[in-house]
Amino acid sequence: MMIKDRGFLLIFAFLGSILVLFLMMPLIKLFVSVGFLDIFTTMQDKEVYESIFLTLKSSFYAVLFVCITGIPLAYLIARYDFWGKSLLESMLDIPVMVPHTAAGIALLVAFSNGYFDFIDTTTGIVSAMMFLSAPFLINGAKEGFKKVDTKYEHVARTLGASPMGAFFSIVLPNARNDIINGALMMWSRGLGEFGAVVIIAYHPMVAPVLIYDRFNNFGLKYSAPVATDMILVSVCLFLAVRFVNNRLR
Repeated sequence: MMIKDRGFLLIFAFLGSILVLFLMMPLIKLFVSVGFLDIFTTMQDKEVYESIFLTLKSSFYAVLFVCITGIPLAYLIARYDFWGKSLLESMLDIPVMVPHTAAGIALLVAFSNGYFDFIDTTTGIVSAMMFLSAPFLINGAKEGFKKVDTKYEHVARTLGASPMGAFFSIVLPNARNDIINGALMMWSRGLGEFGAVVIIAYHPMVAPVLIYDRFNNFGLKYSAPVATDMILVSVCLFLAVRFVNNRLR
């Protein structure tokens, strides 16, 4: 390696390490300040583990629904040109830019009409998470489908596969990694959703709302362990999915 190349890499590594340190230091400091005993004790609190389970469950339901409805939409956008396609793509990205409290208000106006339970329900929580995080999965799937060469589909069709058969046997497996990455991003975004959820459903409390409630009423000492538990559970599940996906790859 040339000296100039080494200097270039060292500069980039130094700049990158600044960001890594900035991102990791608050989390490390949080875990150290709370301590293992408080982390373990708080996890046994019924209100805490029920709120964490509700958060995980609601975010999973949101991802599952968008997998069923958003992946076909992503495929159509990736494979076909049609009138209004650019407008549709722009509309799908709008939820990412909307302030989360404004999104909560919009969802209330749209769905709190008495036709089904929405306020202070799991349905409302799932809707809030799905509204603000669905673009991550849709865009991930779309980019994955664009990477799959259409000639593989054509070959499958000439060998007698139906459009649906070619999609499930050729396209979907080859786009799997991007879809899983998009699903993880959506799931992670849903886990941390607060602004829209707190407007729609203060109760039952998801973990972000419980953390806010305890901080607001009891201070940092009682909210920090809950935050630590939520981060710990989320990171463990995230790493587990990543590990399984990498092994399957």
